[in-house]
Amino acid sequence: MKTGLIPLLLLLPGLLLQAADAPLEKISLSGLNQPVEILRDKWGISHIYARNEHDLFFAQGYNVARDRLFQLELWRRQATGTMAEIAGAQELKRDIGNRLFLYRGDMKRELAWYHPHGASIIEAFVAGINAYIAETRDHPSLLTPEFKMLGIQPGDWTSAVVISRFNGLAGNLDEELATALAVRELGAGKVKDLRYFQPANPDLTIDPAIDSSLLTRDILDLYTAFRTPFHFSSGEVSPLADAREPAWNRADIGSNNWVVGPKLTASGYPLLMNDPHRSQQAPSLRYWVHLVAPGWNVIGGGEPSLPGVSIGHNEFGAWGLTIFGTDSEDLYVYDTNPENTLQYKYQGGWESMKVIRESIPVKGEHPREVELKYTRHGPVVYEDKSHHKAYAVRAAWLQTGSAPYLASLRMDQSHSWEEFRDACSYSRMPAENMIWADRDGNIGYQAVGIAPQRPNWSGLVPVPGDGRYEWDGYLAPQALPHVFNPEKGFYNTSNEYQIPRGWPYGEALHYTWADPFRAESVAEFLGSGRQFTVADMAELQNDNLSIPARRIVPLLRGLKLTQAATLAQARLAHWNFMLDQDSVEAGIYEMFQRRLLVNMRELIVPKSAQEMIGASMSRIIGWLYAPDGRFGGDPIAGRDAVLAKSFEEGVAELHKRFGNDMEKWTLGAYHRATIVHPISSALKPAERSRFDVGDLPRGGDGYTIDATGGSDNQTAGGSLKMIADTADWDQSIAQNNPGQSGDVNDPHYRDLYELWARGRYFPILFSRPRIESVTEKDIRLSPGGTGQ
Repeated sequence: MKTGLIPLLLLLPGLLLQAADAPLEKISLSGLNQPVEILRDKWGISHIYARNEHDLFFAQGYNVARDRLFQLELWRRQATGTMAEIAGAQELKRDIGNRLFLYRGDMKRELAWYHPHGASIIEAFVAGINAYIAETRDHPSLLTPEFKMLGIQPGDWTSAVVISRFNGLAGNLDEELATALAVRELGAGKVKDLRYFQPANPDLTIDPAIDSSLLTRDILDLYTAFRTPFHFSSGEVSPLADAREPAWNRADIGSNNWVVGPKLTASGYPLLMNDPHRSQQAPSLRYWVHLVAPGWNVIGGGEPSLPGVSIGHNEFGAWGLTIFGTDSEDLYVYDTNPENTLQYKYQGGWESMKVIRESIPVKGEHPREVELKYTRHGPVVYEDKSHHKAYAVRAAWLQTGSAPYLASLRMDQSHSWEEFRDACSYSRMPAENMIWADRDGNIGYQAVGIAPQRPNWSGLVPVPGDGRYEWDGYLAPQALPHVFNPEKGFYNTSNEYQIPRGWPYGEALHYTWADPFRAESVAEFLGSGRQFTVADMAELQNDNLSIPARRIVPLLRGLKLTQAATLAQARLAHWNFMLDQDSVEAGIYEMFQRRLLVNMRELIVPKSAQEMIGASMSRIIGWLYAPDGRFGGDPIAGRDAVLAKSFEEGVAELHKRFGNDMEKWTLGAYHRATIVHPISSALKPAERSRFDVGDLPRGGDGYTIDATGGSDNQTAGGSLKMIADTADWDQSIAQNNPGQSGDVNDPHYRDLYELWARGRYFPILFSRPRIESVTEKDIRLSPGGTGQ
């Protein structure tokens, strides 16, 4: 079989039939300088051909607004702190948080950071979005149902919306506070025993100047609201409530990427794979686009609110990303002046907070007047006036050039590894593992991110803001870990510990990293010595091997179990440890694993701290294999008792849900994927199925490569996946769940869901002839006029 034909086998039958003459749509637009052509293919990807840079990004903005206007409106409102205007007073904290964390620096320097033409590119993109918004004012029928249901109109965009920070996956301040609370309850030694810190043995001492009894979760309410995905709520609770509040768990949210060099591929050219894991949502968080103009020819995915492409390829190379572990923020605690609450103690004297007064519109109520307060370190998120304390967040991502993903504009035009690595030095947020592969046969890895240097503390617990704990600048971008053409022939990342032995700045990156299981699975596959094809990479991206299962199941042998549990345990005797959706063994194991995690938490973590801290699966497996006094006076018997109890509880739950017929106990019977729309919980149950997407079974869990989470409904994981073939870009393939469009009435709203759910792909065609063969609509934009 020819390698070039293999990707076609991954598609649903009949999807590559040659298109007939595509319908032509002509639109006249004020703001364009020259004509632009948009070829929309059968999977909803727009291939935009422009004659100049301005028109290219104007057309990108205009096009994405046609597809995702309601999503863009929610994005604009979150970025500007105007959500309460349409959702009521319950969104005030979100609005205050977003206003607190606005970028308030020099906008000219900010826009120039991301690209030499950053200002003109972003302004053109914004103008394109606003051009379509203007059309909807003249033709309200263009608005999608959400606008009509909520009785709202879209607002105009500005460059400030594009460079907002709320989508930055900023980091670990919530973990920092939780760690401090756990240290208060358990002591630093017990916390280090429970959590797996890398580098090892960080200092978790809470400075005596901080009264830890005053620390509460409420301190981060504004910060949490700023970072949390928005969904409309109502008095009625949806049966999919767990999907509305995604668990921001690194095991579920983490991403995978890997790059394979020419010696390990059948074609002799590198392959690059990426599937960034975020919340599953309708419409998709990601959006595919192809941008062609002089100096530009790039295709890939990114967040629809941003110009350019974040993950993709151009004519020369391909790139992808996963989250890398830097700690870019700290919580500072201040003593405030009892005589003047706007003053805080710093270096023995009183300093005054900066105050910005704003009015926030609230639906159905008078506007709320608020004061946004700032110390020298950053926004004040909480004040405890009765104890004369204030708490502020110091965030490196408020520095110039820290808008998420926008530095990808430089990557989009990279011709070589050297140019790509230079572009990476401008990428500050999120902190990422960037990989590269090019047609010259090179592969590489570069960590990126803005990483503060802390000379006298770990950054893992709050510190006093009195001047004794100050950052000493940032690590140089290219000092972060990097690899070029590794000897083993591949490189992979899955959010696991990525710091090489002997790296001189290890103490700058104290962090809780993801469990290594996904990375181990990828490396095991790629280290087999085979020569790989695109089809092999698709198999690996959807792989559901459970390394935890492979290590835990042998411990079940010989346990004294109930008769029903013994029969279930016998099913695991010759299991291949694959969490396939149709597997009874996978269904038995996964329900057992859920109970094991709960029971181990209850055994290991004192009740007073169970909401603050848990133990990683890596830690749990270590304890199971080397039981000690935490299991009681007879550690082996105590461990076996926990395993038996957990297994019997899992089997009892399967009996309760599915009856006595074990053949109905498949993993897919209870592990499924319904993708939830932001307005879903505000709809009547009968209407939800129109906006929510699907209910297909899913394999895997949070520890498998195809990270699907550990709850009944998959709320996170890889919605976008890419396999880039440098040998022939037209053989590259992708996913984007559930579809390209945000309009529930558009066929492209949910047409990619089944492909995704079944591990199938669509082609990401790059050459004009191949694109024309699958063009669904030909859209011609011309200068002049006011739209349709």
